[in-house]
Amino acid sequence: MPKVRFLPSGIEVNAREGETLLDLALANDVSIQHACGGFCACTTCHCEVLSGFENIEKPDDDESERLEVLENRTEHSRLACQSKIKGDVTVRVVNFE
Repeated sequence: MPKVRFLPSGIEVNAREGETLLDLALANDVSIQHACGGFCACTTCHCEVLSGFENIEKPDDDESERLEVLENRTEHSRLACQSKIKGDVTVRVVNFE
């Protein structure tokens, strides 16, 4: 079972393959914004994958377009609502509440 660690909270949880970072965060009291409700219509759930980037499904075109407008994006930026887990990852929630 994949493990996901959220920073800065330090919360570590077990994940089911295919579950999104946003769903995991919300189910485990990780402070994360999600203005659009997880429909890839905003960028408030921006996360940076610190390790295990290969363990998240690749972004689709919609997510890639959203990420392009972020001033603080990195090469490992992802939207939590679109990031489906395939294995262990550590992420930093950029826009935490």
